[in-house]
Amino acid sequence: MRRIARLCFIFFTAWRYGLLPLLRDILKPGISRGALTVICWTSPGVSLPRGERIRLTLEALGPIFVKFGQVLSTRRDLLPEDIANELAKLQDQVPPFSNEESRRLIEKAIDQPIEEVFISFDATPVASASVAQVHFGVLRATERHPEWSGREVAIKVLRPGILPIIESDIALMYDLAKVIEKLSSDGRRLKLTENVAEFDRHLHDELDLMREAANASQLRRYFVDSDKLMIPEMYWDLCHTNVIVMEKMNGISIGRFDELRAAGVDFKKLAAEGVEIFFTQVFEYGFFHADMHPGNIMISLEPETFGRFISLDFGIVGALSESDKNYLALNFLAFFNRDYRRVAELHVESGWVPADTRVEELEGAVRSVCEPYFDRPLKEISLGIVLVRLFQTSRRFKVEVQPQLSLLSKTLLNVEGLARELDPDLDLWQTAKPILEKWISKQLGWRGLIDGLKEEAPTWAKILPTLPRLIADALTQGGNQTKDQNGELEVLKALLLEERRTHRLVAGALLFAGGFLAGILIISLGIY
Repeated sequence: MRRIARLCFIFFTAWRYGLLPLLRDILKPGISRGALTVICWTSPGVSLPRGERIRLTLEALGPIFVKFGQVLSTRRDLLPEDIANELAKLQDQVPPFSNEESRRLIEKAIDQPIEEVFISFDATPVASASVAQVHFGVLRATERHPEWSGREVAIKVLRPGILPIIESDIALMYDLAKVIEKLSSDGRRLKLTENVAEFDRHLHDELDLMREAANASQLRRYFVDSDKLMIPEMYWDLCHTNVIVMEKMNGISIGRFDELRAAGVDFKKLAAEGVEIFFTQVFEYGFFHADMHPGNIMISLEPETFGRFISLDFGIVGALSESDKNYLALNFLAFFNRDYRRVAELHVESGWVPADTRVEELEGAVRSVCEPYFDRPLKEISLGIVLVRLFQTSRRFKVEVQPQLSLLSKTLLNVEGLARELDPDLDLWQTAKPILEKWISKQLGWRGLIDGLKEEAPTWAKILPTLPRLIADALTQGGNQTKDQNGELEVLKALLLEERRTHRLVAGALLFAGGFLAGILIISLGIY
């Protein structure tokens, strides 16, 4: 019943803000279109501009729909300008909840009056998004942290009562995915239910602000010495599941191009470094910011950090296994080198297509999609269009969409959308290629071998001293089995033979162990 009520509310909201006429116009002539036409006559919002109608509808429907609008807002190459401009307001201009409610939630979380923790606190939020809103403040010193005195911070507060709304919408998405999977072979191939489950998990993770703080801390460690990316420090003593306190970052939203241009920011450099940061997160660390719309990205204008990226809001991050990273890196590099046969082979090897797929056919299909877009700047191509054509091609070869890569695909589209606005002439392929080559060399070349030996050295140091005993035990067990089967005479012969073999094995093992450990020590100490 709750789901039916939610469906009714969605339909009512679309009618209220005049969205139904837009839906009617894409329907084929028939009873459904005629019925919608009659309903649209009474819609109170039909006179509003279409972009505003879409934005207001998404805002009213809640956080999942707002997030959908945020993703769309970065794809100005796919949307009319008026719609893209309106959806951009969803990035940090969602209507806030009351100042009194925000203050109450903060005091309950930190278990102290605000005045005892903050020298000053701005009750009016500086940003309000789909899941939380942010206030600024200045910390007081404490006995444990006297260095906190006067530090400027940002306080993020989770929206109250958001969980039931999200769970209701997720339940509707599950139902829709199951219906599509039953009615469509594409639905089964795309693993819609698994993808909804992936989205469900990440969205619930976003409702735990302690998890977001931990994600931020992890990325901050990775980029602590970076001259391209800055990530705020967390004040753990003041962090809770619905309230977190972090370092205030001073910068301008990457979506405010006129202000950045007036400040002298180099857009070409910014676009190239943004692509480098993304691919570094994905392939160097396998841990990436997966909510990269302009509301979560700023540019520093401080003299000592001028032009650096500032990342915010780490509620949604993506993680890739070593296997995922290897296949992705090799696929990307094969694409950049136009080695379409290798792309086809990798899809077969990874199990993304059926094992009986003809590599030559898949190679030709991929070539026909990608070849026309190489050597073109971003202003002349759209990764979204390329992905649509690849999707159409994949249907023929029954390519299975990997749910763990869905976040990566979404984030890649966001990155392309931002890069396109910063520098339409950017060559995405040539910018990313050196990063991938460096990573592959590190993982699969001599450097990767040496790093692997260093990593495994402690394990081998434990195993190797016990190796002779393990061999002797195994040979003893083998000798006992031989005795039971062949009689005493055969046992004696076997034992003599095994004794000679054992001497050789133990001697060889000790020599190998000694040489191996010596090599590890040489590598670890950096003698060569």
